[in-house]
Formats: sequence, structure tokens, C-alpha cells
Amino acid sequence: MNVENAVFPTSDQVASTFGAPENGPFVMVNLLKFKENADYESGEQVSGREAYMRYGAKVRLIVESLGGRMVYSGAVAGLMVGVVEDLWDAVALMEYPSRAAFMQMVQMPEYHEIEVHRKAGLAGQLNIETKATA
Repeated sequence: MNVENAVFPTSDQVASTFGAPENGPFVMVNLLKFKENADYESGEQVSGREAYMRYGAKVRLIVESLGGRMVYSGAVAGLMVGVVEDLWDAVALMEYPSRAAFMQMVQMPEYHEIEVHRKAGLAGQLNIETKATA
């Protein structure tokens, strides 16, 4: 299995996510790897984790305004099964009410204003869309 963290999705990933049929609520699993030091154009000196948490606090409010919710957020404490070269730093589970709400979020000016913190703090991530099974 090849695992590659990224900060932004490829055009194929965007097309696949937003081109899929609407099928109700889903939970996005976010596996997050932070930069040691944030990379702000202003030169501000904070950790990557702190920069990302600025984004996280504000994106949570946006998601909640669209009917979604934060299910869980926590630091990775260890690896019980399997092998990875480098563990992620944190995991966040965010529930969205629909693809339409998710798309609305990423198009909002308020979202684009806070992306600077995400970009400054993240070394990479995996976003895994999940759907509850019966």
C-alpha cells in the first residue's frame, strides 16, 4: 500500500468527490500531519499544530452553520496494528449532512479566508470519506 500525504486534492479527486451522486450524510476522516513550524508568509512564528488549530476552530463553526458537526478530534498516541513510516499527528472526524453542504463550505469566502492557517500548518493529510453501513 502506497500512502501519500497531501495538502490539496488532485483535480481527479475533486471531480470524484463532487461528481458523485448525493447520498446524504457522511463522515470525513482527517489524518493530519503538521509541520514542525508553521509557514506563514508574514513570518509569524508558531507551530504547525497551532496554525492548523486556528483553522480547525473556525472551520468547525462553518460546518456547524451548514448542519454538520465535529464527531471527534484528538492527537495520535500510538500505533497498535500495522506499520507506517511516520505516524500522523492528529485525527479529526467531521460529519457533513450532504455533498452539497460540503461543496457549499469549500466555496464560501469565509472558508477561503481561513485556509491560510491550514496551508501554513499542514505538512500533509489524508481525507477519507466514510458512509455508515446498515
